[in-house]
Amino acid sequence: MPRYVTAALYLFTDLPDHAELREPLLRVCEANGVRGTLLLAGEGINGTIASLDEGPERGVHAVLAHLKADSRLARLQCKWSWSDKPPFHRMKVRIKKEIVTLRVPGLDPNSTVGTYVKPSDWNALISDPEVLLIDTRNDYEVAIGTFEKAVNPGIRSFTELPGWLEQQPALQGDAGRKTKVAMFCTGGIRCEKSTALLKMRGFEEVYHLEGGILKYLEEVPAGQSRWKGECFVFDERVSVGHGLVQGPHELCRSCRWPLTPEDRTSPLFVRGVSCPQCHDRRTPEEKAHLAERQRQVELAEARGTTHVGHVPDPH
Repeated sequence: MPRYVTAALYLFTDLPDHAELREPLLRVCEANGVRGTLLLAGEGINGTIASLDEGPERGVHAVLAHLKADSRLARLQCKWSWSDKPPFHRMKVRIKKEIVTLRVPGLDPNSTVGTYVKPSDWNALISDPEVLLIDTRNDYEVAIGTFEKAVNPGIRSFTELPGWLEQQPALQGDAGRKTKVAMFCTGGIRCEKSTALLKMRGFEEVYHLEGGILKYLEEVPAGQSRWKGECFVFDERVSVGHGLVQGPHELCRSCRWPLTPEDRTSPLFVRGVSCPQCHDRRTPEEKAHLAERQRQVELAEARGTTHVGHVPDPH
């Protein structure tokens, strides 16, 4: 039975004093047994947190209450999920230039953004043959699941998306700016920026999935779904499916690629050291270092503790 509650949250809002918010927020998290990562920037807040203890949700709610006491964060909403293992083992509150990095000067999702489309209306939108559907996520995320007929930019990081958009023939010139564009991402935050980017560039009809893939998988029944595969998540669950049920994937601790059960039967898969994606990219020295790290992870597990090198950075 799932026992650990996880809250994924973000909000674009003006926080010019964000650096001053860090220490009080970190103290509240630690005092309430909450782990995860929260990012603070002048444009808002982003992150995922979870209760360290089994069962009680009090800790996460205490952190949310602390945040919402600031009137600028009162609109903060969360996506909830549960797991049978603690998804995080450390608490980090980081100061960033952006809560999701795109590196486009002058871009402000607080002033302009695309049209939100609720999960219940998403199927109708993407069924329109005139709509260009774009997956804004990274290649390793798209590899395990996406919407039918979605265009995969094949990017390795979100910062590559603006350049990719500039190279698409269907999006060039006045005719391109009249193209209907629908964008989606895991939880909605990357689409806030990508649709704001297109609006800033003069595109007229730009839409994005409200709440992201996670909200769609939570609300839309599998029998009516246009989603194929699993959705990558940035915590120890690795992937989720409809109903936000944990998927079958495991993270390669060498390159962080999500591995299927079939990937893990490959002779190129060595737990903690390599997988079919990275085996040929690792030097003997790197593999030796990774093998030692894996040995320390296994020793820690045998002692009933957690080796911090075993935990992926969710951001």
